[in-house]
This record gives sequence, structure tokens and C-alpha cells, in this order.
Amino acid sequence: MLPEPTPPMTLGVHHVGLSVYDLATARSFFEHCLGFSLIREMPAYPAAMVTDGKTMISLWQVADAAQSAPFDRRRNVGLHHVAFLVESPEKLEAVYAEVQAGGATIEFAPEPRADGKARHMMCTIPGGPRVEFVTLI
Repeated sequence: MLPEPTPPMTLGVHHVGLSVYDLATARSFFEHCLGFSLIREMPAYPAAMVTDGKTMISLWQVADAAQSAPFDRRRNVGLHHVAFLVESPEKLEAVYAEVQAGGATIEFAPEPRADGKARHMMCTIPGGPRVEFVTLI
């Protein structure tokens, strides 16, 4: 028999930290393609924090991009991807066009999710991490 569940001890996600190959490129992608705003920079680390007004993303420059390996979702433990909610199927199409023009590698274009309750797309952004965009239908 399983023990009784306890009430949550957390209040939700404060931020998501992503390690990137190139901080300037990843930051530019979030700011110029997705419309995020810069919260602060930490040049000595180096890192930058950006937000869409609801979610904060911390972008962390890896020490040596040449020695870094891309994330393999079938072999590595860690963050598989981050998913951002968009307001409508039309907005998802606009995001798709923008991220494609912004240099993202598209894993799959907007399509129905398997459960039929959403449309989504997946890409790898400039700088390395996988990002999903989802709209509920």
C-alpha cells in the first residue's frame, strides 16, 4: 500500500535554466524571435535571464562549446525540453515561421498532438536546447 500523498511543498516553476553553446545567439533568439525581455546579465558567469512576462529562462554559456556534446534525449539524463504555451493555432504558425527564420532547426512543424487536445511543434534553438511550442485546441 502506498503512503498518503502529501500536499505540494512548491508553488510552481520559478525559472528554467538552459546551458547553451553560444549565449549571445541564444539570447538574441529569445529576444528577437520570441519577444522575450532581458531581466539581467551576469557577464562573469556568463549568463542572461530573459522573460516573456510569465516564465523566466536562465541562459548559461557552457565553458567550452567545442568540448560539449549535444543533448541526446534517449541517452542523457536531464532536461528533455522546455515547452512554451502559445495562445492559438494561428499564433503557433506565426511562432513556427519566426523560429524557422531565426535559425532554429525544426524537428517537426506544427501538427496535432497524439491526444488530439493540442497542436505543437518542436525545434532546437540556436545555442543548443530543444524547445516545444504548444497551443490547446
